[in-house]
Amino acid sequence: MSLSLENPSSYYTMTRKYDLHYGDLEGDIDAQVVIVGGGFSGINTALELTERGITDVVVLEANYLGFGGSGRNGGHVMAGIGHDLETIEKDVGPEGLKAIFEISDLGASLIKQRIARYDIQADFRHGYGYMGFNKRQGKLLQAWAKDFQSLNPDQEISYLEGAEVRSIVGADIYTCGLKHMGNGQVHSLNLLLGQAKAFTEQYGGRIFEQSPVLQVQYGPKVTVRTAKGTVRADKLLFSCGAFLNKLDRSLDSTAINVYAFNTVTEPLSDALIQRISPIRGAFSDITPIIDYYRITPDNRLMYGTAGMLLEYVPRDLKAWNHNKLMRLFPYLADTRIDLAWGGPMDCTLNLFPQVGTLPGHDNVFYVQGYSGFGVTPSQVIAKVIVDGMTGGSPAWHAMRSIPRRRIPGKERFRAVICSLGKVSRQLNAYRVGRR
Repeated sequence: MSLSLENPSSYYTMTRKYDLHYGDLEGDIDAQVVIVGGGFSGINTALELTERGITDVVVLEANYLGFGGSGRNGGHVMAGIGHDLETIEKDVGPEGLKAIFEISDLGASLIKQRIARYDIQADFRHGYGYMGFNKRQGKLLQAWAKDFQSLNPDQEISYLEGAEVRSIVGADIYTCGLKHMGNGQVHSLNLLLGQAKAFTEQYGGRIFEQSPVLQVQYGPKVTVRTAKGTVRADKLLFSCGAFLNKLDRSLDSTAINVYAFNTVTEPLSDALIQRISPIRGAFSDITPIIDYYRITPDNRLMYGTAGMLLEYVPRDLKAWNHNKLMRLFPYLADTRIDLAWGGPMDCTLNLFPQVGTLPGHDNVFYVQGYSGFGVTPSQVIAKVIVDGMTGGSPAWHAMRSIPRRRIPGKERFRAVICSLGKVSRQLNAYRVGRR
């Protein structure tokens, strides 16, 4: 099975509940804000702007909504914004770190609020497990438990060890875990489409699909050109993720694409689902390259991961992911894999999202580099970006102060650079307790 980026069939595209289609841009129009990219960051920012009264907003999507990572991910609703806050501490200082930490676990509540407010059919379900293999990871998970409890004292958050782990997941490989019932899982494509529907139907927002941007002209007014038209706006947001396609060279130079792959099994019996997860939850380990999986509403197991050390695209995604899955659940050896899909995710050197404005262009905003961790953080960061567009906030000023670091040689040596990065992360993981 070869990996195609064109119209990837996934569990999400096969179970979508919204049949939304938006025409391409034709003609020249004006707007207060133009957003390039119709994934979570773009649509959430558009919706956040309109909720705050800035309703003249246009979203341009090169393909269709959710074509990129927002429609290909694991659907995990997790705590946090970036992989490790300590990687940015020296850049933002104690006060900046505090500001980022205080918003780091808001994602789940924001998702639930939007689902309730707009009646979005996104199959949200509570129940998350952060899993560990040894005492070092157990120590880190105990520290996380205290952090999460300080942010959410009213939620069920508990550290588990030994036989207690089997109360949430039936995988003998784990020795410890952190149960977080405030986090969980969601049908990410339906969530995205439900938010887009609210943006257009309730607030009059404009979305154009099949409208790849060909050129951007900066200035007091920004002009964005597509094949058939232009948008002239006061402000611009780049939210293209792994599909920036060199629209801005300076942004392109500080992120690199890494590939991840997902599978979903055939529908499983209730007894087997109960064995896999008594809480029907979503799970990930805390190693640098995680295994992540969840029980879907229709009794399937969705599983995803990436290459642990080497960056490459497997020839047969179904077989490759099935073999990986057997390490966790050997009793699923005879289970059929119904679908497999994959795609690129844009990563940064510090694995933390890049947010800010382009030097010399205070009306050109950007967000990129979620590094495989974007479903939940994108909900939070959209609010931070709108803060930046409307006067600022402690979190905005802290996040924009984190320097973007170039990745030399990324065009010619992408696979080599990504592989070296993975090896480095795996080695450093012993120091920080992730291995």
